[in-house]
Amino acid sequence: MEAQDAIIQIERMSKVFESKSGRVVALDNIDLHIGRGEIFGIIGLSGAGKSTLVRCINFLEKPTSGKVIVDGQELSQLPEKQLLEARRGMGMIFQQFNLLQQRTALQNICFPLEIAGTSKAEAEKRARELLDIVGLRERENAYPAQMSGGQQQRVAIARALATNPNILLCDEATSALDPTTTRQILALLKQINRTLGITIVVITHEMAVIEEICQRVAIIDASHIAEVGTVDQVFTRPQSDMAKQLIYPDGKRGAVATGKRYCRIVFDGNSSFEPVVSNMVLECKASVNIMFANTKNIDGKAYGQMLLQLPEDERAAQRALAYLETQNVHVEEGDAHDFA
Repeated sequence: MEAQDAIIQIERMSKVFESKSGRVVALDNIDLHIGRGEIFGIIGLSGAGKSTLVRCINFLEKPTSGKVIVDGQELSQLPEKQLLEARRGMGMIFQQFNLLQQRTALQNICFPLEIAGTSKAEAEKRARELLDIVGLRERENAYPAQMSGGQQQRVAIARALATNPNILLCDEATSALDPTTTRQILALLKQINRTLGITIVVITHEMAVIEEICQRVAIIDASHIAEVGTVDQVFTRPQSDMAKQLIYPDGKRGAVATGKRYCRIVFDGNSSFEPVVSNMVLECKASVNIMFANTKNIDGKAYGQMLLQLPEDERAAQRALAYLETQNVHVEEGDAHDFA
C-alpha cells in the first residue's frame, strides 16, 4: 500500500501512558497505511494495543509522538473545530453498542445529527434511511432493552453512519455476539463497504472475523506491528510468531505431533469442498494423521486449514504431497518445529 493511495496514514506513532504506578508504552513506533475503500483488519491478543491504536486514529487518544494523517489532514495540526469536523468523518462502533437506553432506535440514530445542528425533520429522514439500510425500519420505536444484541449493534452501525463518514472504525464490534449474529453483522458491514464505499477498520482478537471480512490485516503484538499483508498472504504464509499463534488457535497445531514430517493445507476457496485427504489416502495408498483441522464449506467452496502428519515412508510422503499439489490447495511442508 503506497502512502498516496491511503486514506489513513500512521507514521512512527507512539502512545505512552504515565501513571503513579509507572510508565506504560501502549504503542511503539507504529507505521501503517490503510487504503481508501478497503476493509482493513487489526488483530492481536488482549493488551497488545489494538484498541489504543483505533482510538488514536480518531484522536480520542492523542498520540505521544508521530503522525496520524486522515484524508490528507494531519490531525495533530488541526484546531479544535476542524478536528471535531474530521472526527465526524469517522464513525465508530463498539463491543457493547453504547446506545442511550432512554432513547428509541430512531432517536439514537438522530443523536449525532442533533449535535451537528441538523433539523429534527432532516435528522429523522436520515435516520429512517439508515434503518432501512440495516434492516430495522420496523423497530424504529423500540428501546435498546427491547432489542436483541444483534439489533442493537445494527442501530449502533446506523448511528455511526448518520453523519456520512468516509471511515468506519469497529472496535471488537462482534465480540459480544453469538456466531450466527456475528456472521450477519459482518455481512452487513461488507454490504455497507460495497454499496457506500466506506473504508472499514476492524479491530478484533478473532482470526475468523479477519478471514470473513478483511482484505488486508496488520498483526499487533506487544505494542508493535509484527506483520502486515493481504489476508491470503498472512493466512497461508504467516511470518511472525504472533501470526502463527493466531492462525493456529490454542496451540493445537503441534500439540500431539510426534512424527518428523508435516504439511499444512490451506483451503482458500479455490477448491471445491470435497474429501481431499480421504481421496489422497485412497489414491496414493498413503496413510496420514490429521493433527489439526479447521475447515468450512461456503457455497460449495472449501475454506480453512488442516495440519497433517505425513507417512514415515519417503515415497508415500512424496506421493501424498504430489497429489495435494494438484488439488488447488496451498501446501506448506515442514517438520514439527515449523508448525509449533
